[in-house]
Amino acid sequence: MADQAFVTLATNDSYARGAMVLGKSLRNTNTSKKLVALIGPHVSEPCRSVLRMIYDEVKVVDLMDSGDTAHLAMMKRPDLGVTFTKLNCWTLTHYSKCVFMDADTLVLSNIDELFDREELSAAPDPGWPDCFNSGVFVFRPSVETYGKLLQFCTEHGSFDGGDQGVLNGFFCDWATADISKHLPFIYNLSSVAIYTYLPAFKQYGGNAKVVHFLGQTKPWSYTFDPKAKQVSGSGQEAAAHPTFLLDWWTLYASSVVPLLQEQYGDQPFFSGCLDSQPSGMVSSQNVQGESSFPPALPPQLSSEERKEQWEQGQADYMGMDSFDNIKRKLDTFLK
Repeated sequence: MADQAFVTLATNDSYARGAMVLGKSLRNTNTSKKLVALIGPHVSEPCRSVLRMIYDEVKVVDLMDSGDTAHLAMMKRPDLGVTFTKLNCWTLTHYSKCVFMDADTLVLSNIDELFDREELSAAPDPGWPDCFNSGVFVFRPSVETYGKLLQFCTEHGSFDGGDQGVLNGFFCDWATADISKHLPFIYNLSSVAIYTYLPAFKQYGGNAKVVHFLGQTKPWSYTFDPKAKQVSGSGQEAAAHPTFLLDWWTLYASSVVPLLQEQYGDQPFFSGCLDSQPSGMVSSQNVQGESSFPPALPPQLSSEERKEQWEQGQADYMGMDSFDNIKRKLDTFLK
């Protein structure tokens, strides 16, 4: 339907690449809905051009130019800048109903049936199932709701520092009011679940319709060898659900890279990378095939910082805190 849309947000070029893959995965599953990408002012023009090839609408959102209400809210709570940006999805009032999807999600099969749900429908968060995960949710654009959300942000802030805390605070009856607004977990299968309940993943993971790459290390942070069909990162083979990572990279290399090459020509997708990568290796920064560059590695955290992230439910399940790494530590300790 022309008045219904999937919506995503990209605040920089890295997340723009995630949005490109998400858009292509929606197209490949033959969605009948419109595709909308909200982008921050820092997304480069070449990336904007590629997004316009994939999405029906690409809209730049800068809160400082989005009206007095948002401006005043931003001034009172500058710590919630990214959260305010995401709330812009409620301003898309030329659509009657939308499904928001984070740029680090990947669609595996058609999910148009989500539009049969009402606001605010979402899947439980694996870290605290009485909260919903805000990576995928059904909503109805409304200027009135947008204003109330900004007011709520200003008055109450966010209990987790991000949009998920704000939205769970605002839609506070999600856990108890209407079970029909609880999306099955297969619509937002997170990497966390693979390690916290491995038997359930083995039993139901094959039914997943949307994969959400939670954690500090995103799919575009890895490197892909198209000949060996292998994803690697941080100098070692990627340990976290390699099938889903491979799905993401296969789609990126086959459908997104040609569009990026068209926009960038012979120039690297990113500049400033110093270490060369073996010929034939592909990274999201540069996929020329010859003398490409590896992605920048995430900053190394101290033991105290990692402990704090674990306590906040933000373990790096795709990197240092992967199941295989934890198992190796335990094996060493037990021996």
